[in-house]
Amino acid sequence: MFNRLLIANRGEIACRIIQTAKRLGVQTVAVYSDADADARHVALADQAFRIGPAAAAESYLDADKIIAAALDAGAQAVHPGYGFLSENAAFAEACAKAGLVFIGPPASAIRAMGEKHAAKALMVEAGVPVVPGYHGDDQDDKTLTEAAAGIGYPVLIKATSGGGGKGMRRVDKPADFAEALAGARREGQASFGDDRVLIERYLEIPRHIEVQVFADGHGNAVHLFERDCSLQRRHQKVIEEAPAPGLTPMRRAAMGEAAVKAALAVGYQGAGTVEFIVDVAKGLDDAPFFFMEMNTRLQVEHPVTEMITGVDLVAWQLSVAAGGPLPRSQDELAINGHALEVRLYAENPAKNFMPSTGTLSRLRFADEDQHVRIDTGVVEGDVVTPFYDPMIAKIIVWDENRERALSRLRGAIKQTEVVGVKTNLGFLGQIAANPHFAAAELDTGFIERHQDVLIPSPVPTPRRILALAALAVLLERADDAEETAWNNADATSPWHSVAGWRLNGDGHDEIKFVDDDEVIGVPVRYVDGGFIFDFADGAIEAQGRRESDDRMVAVLDGVRATVTVIHDRDAVTVMENSMIYPLEFFDPLSAVEDEVESGGGVVAPLPGKVIALLVEVGAEVEKGAPLMIVEAMKMEHTITAPAAGSITAFRFAAGDAVDEGALLVDFEPAQT
Repeated sequence: MFNRLLIANRGEIACRIIQTAKRLGVQTVAVYSDADADARHVALADQAFRIGPAAAAESYLDADKIIAAALDAGAQAVHPGYGFLSENAAFAEACAKAGLVFIGPPASAIRAMGEKHAAKALMVEAGVPVVPGYHGDDQDDKTLTEAAAGIGYPVLIKATSGGGGKGMRRVDKPADFAEALAGARREGQASFGDDRVLIERYLEIPRHIEVQVFADGHGNAVHLFERDCSLQRRHQKVIEEAPAPGLTPMRRAAMGEAAVKAALAVGYQGAGTVEFIVDVAKGLDDAPFFFMEMNTRLQVEHPVTEMITGVDLVAWQLSVAAGGPLPRSQDELAINGHALEVRLYAENPAKNFMPSTGTLSRLRFADEDQHVRIDTGVVEGDVVTPFYDPMIAKIIVWDENRERALSRLRGAIKQTEVVGVKTNLGFLGQIAANPHFAAAELDTGFIERHQDVLIPSPVPTPRRILALAALAVLLERADDAEETAWNNADATSPWHSVAGWRLNGDGHDEIKFVDDDEVIGVPVRYVDGGFIFDFADGAIEAQGRRESDDRMVAVLDGVRATVTVIHDRDAVTVMENSMIYPLEFFDPLSAVEDEVESGGGVVAPLPGKVIALLVEVGAEVEKGAPLMIVEAMKMEHTITAPAAGSITAFRFAAGDAVDEGALLVDFEPAQT
């Protein structure tokens, strides 16, 4: 076993690797960018090296800096985690040249499976079924267009070096092919430095089932069963589970055998995942399965495999990389129970999953035990930046069967609290509670098919919640005023009062919140012993007291409850019965500035880089027409016209960096 290990990654996967290394007595070395100087993985490691600015290209993707850090630290091996350089054959070779053990497969295996078109040709030769499509070297637009027509629409365009849904586009009709091809090439080049693509038949009702494989340097290879990753959005996985619901033992054995055959065909070593697409249009029992790709690294969703097998895959990686044989043979591996994993992201499902940045002013999870596991790379107070993937955590649960595991998942989601950024927590809760998901009616179109239920239209915040938010603000004001008074020479001065005093009448005030871009006023009357909130549909009498900075005992119309309320700078968040209600305070000055600045323009929704301008200056466009593409947090975001009108100017060119809120386009609305 190694004495010292460098982890060439960040976030939750770096933390997870450090956890196993420490258990095995291996010293750990972290690397970090300027954006991650205070990150959790840096604090957990025994030693940490700065490797550059926040941009991944100048830090986590700079192989020379990482290898130099490993040598300076006296590390014997490098674990790449997933993403970044984990499937970079040149990096694996550079590690070997520097005398460092790369915790992963040989560079030849990475290269063989990294180019999807070549990998599929190799799989055909090895007798592994593949999806019909075009995997050729000729990347001419005409060739690809003709190939798509020959395959038959709908088709899927995929970056040959892609992964995680990047560089992937579904195309339903010939008229959309050219634009989708350009987008897939751009994203493939930006994410992987390779703009080549392949074309495949798009299966209408597919399930995404992948098999965990493991091989050593002594000719041994096993599979550790399968994971179902069918629930996806933008071709990125949302929920993963093991084993795959409804898969028969015979089909499990066949897929496992095919996966091992794929690994042996490229001389594989270490942990890998062979991904299959299963056509379930006629049911699962006899559904054909096709090789999609092999991920030559540890997968994000590996914890569900660990939960059902009792295997620590990172420990296996280290052991095999150190020259050891596989710890278990195939007949020593068995499935125990059922596990599910959800990916908690800083993103807004109601706005097409737009990534969200900000400070995690509150971050709480369910307690970990044999049933619940939390893998995270952040702690309360950390900042979600625009530089990296916006994952906050993975919530993993296990129980004896799927029904009980799903119940555990619902409970763990309800106990999760995140304040400071928009998240997909409510979306995950809706999936976990969905009867179709409970019935395992799974395929990759599940989220799109049930989108109206999973992402319901925003509804106004209930007046009870508005009353609780207003009460929390008033109680905090009163406590602050009392403290000020006692620290003042004249503690009884009426100037310390916050009760809205009025001559010959009750004191009154109004607290204004912004709820989903709508300004809502909560009128307040100050009465003996409490407050009255005068809503349009009736008044609410309120009393209460603060128990701590974030806990409040409230009595609304005689009904007592203890709730959590977080007052964070310009916002207040009420949490009750596992629901989270964020409300911003209304700032009249800010509203005036926004009105002035936003008139006649389109602003950036988050920090990023302009990738392409899609129309010419002077062009007349309809509402929703694509204007430009901005890349942020590893994804492309299309900026669209807010209304019918014309483009008078672009403020940025392709390649320019933009800040959140920056005016991107001068826009002249059409006269009505």
